[in-house]
Amino acid sequence: MKSFKHIAVFGLLALLVVSLVACSGDGDKEASGDKNSNSNEEITLDFWTFGATGYEDLAKEYEDQNPNIKIKVKSSETADHHDALFTSLSAGSGAPDIAMLEIDQFDRFKVAQDRFENLYDLGANDVKDQYLDWKWESGENVDRDFLFGLPTDIGPKALYYRTDLFEQAGLPTDPEEVEALINSPKAFEEAGLKVKEATGMPFVDSIEMAFRAYLDAAETAYLTPDNELNLGADSEVKKAYDYAVHLNDLGIVGKYEMWSPEWANAVNKGEFAAELGAGWLKGWMEGNAPEAVGKWKVATLPTEFAANWGGSYIAIPSETKHAQEAYDFIEWLVSPENQLKSFQSHGLFPSAHSVYEMEEFTSNEDEFFGSQATAPVFAKAAQDITGIGYKGEKYFPVHNEILNALKNVQNNNADPEKEWEAAVKRAEDLMKR
Repeated sequence: MKSFKHIAVFGLLALLVVSLVACSGDGDKEASGDKNSNSNEEITLDFWTFGATGYEDLAKEYEDQNPNIKIKVKSSETADHHDALFTSLSAGSGAPDIAMLEIDQFDRFKVAQDRFENLYDLGANDVKDQYLDWKWESGENVDRDFLFGLPTDIGPKALYYRTDLFEQAGLPTDPEEVEALINSPKAFEEAGLKVKEATGMPFVDSIEMAFRAYLDAAETAYLTPDNELNLGADSEVKKAYDYAVHLNDLGIVGKYEMWSPEWANAVNKGEFAAELGAGWLKGWMEGNAPEAVGKWKVATLPTEFAANWGGSYIAIPSETKHAQEAYDFIEWLVSPENQLKSFQSHGLFPSAHSVYEMEEFTSNEDEFFGSQATAPVFAKAAQDITGIGYKGEKYFPVHNEILNALKNVQNNNADPEKEWEAAVKRAEDLMKR
């Protein structure tokens, strides 16, 4: 699912950690026989989700195949969902049998390992090979012996580009030719300069997207797995910051803020040439940019920018009395066949790599993108990704401090180094709270 506009639930972390220390014994866990009943009694599983997944329909299909299983799906806004789940885990009661976890929220929940079932104990090893390695590994603990959740969708990033602006700039418009031309960060900026000179339009929509070009691909972003700041002069974050400043100095970065009305209008009217977006963005474009039909295409990004933006896992809180039944359902739910269904119905991009070879996937042409079959582009992008960087508890507030520094540079001609130093100081203060 989408990883933007999330509200982090930081205030509950201390409560959660205290609760874990106080309740880490085995006394509050159900006996294994109760948790893994295989009788024919009717069993109801509470399943908490967020966003538009279509899992309600798949749950009904599973119920038809398994008459003794009833699945109650509760869908909430992303922030509300994670807030409620965090609260219930902290309290030690009220958690559902099954819960989705958004990838940017995931690291916060990993402090609560004993509040989740280890899916390796329930049969997950048997399906491990069906999923992309980097997606699967991000669902494990540090020691690789505990699996929090099964992989659902992912958000491989690609280059969305306006063919009319590329054509005016003398750039190729065929996706394979664009991929061959824009094959490095240097080539990316050179293409941007040609667009600017020929059309007067910015290449990239915003300073944030210029920054995220390197940031999303970073192995270590703002925080290390030891929860220490990673904002040194030679850090990957500083490299991303400097690149965004450089692109802005070249005059090829726009001032649109993603999801704002101005940005939406610019997507529709062609007021910038390129977006570094995840696979889920195309669904938004198809539904919200009617004047742009046939004017956008997608190509893979330079390998230096290969990254994931968004996606989820499905976990089983340890309060459940029906761990095995819950696992059997989620294994079925995220099987390759059902990931294909979720892709076709709701645009959830599959993490099960065998889907990438299915005809229904490879031949799925998009009218909005000039009848281009975009799915194989994102599939190639997904396989170029090497891993997901650690996010940690305070990823979002630190991100906002660095982003504010970049906006000051762009909007107020502020000194980049002074802004960087001030942002680092603010981030250090955040870590002390």
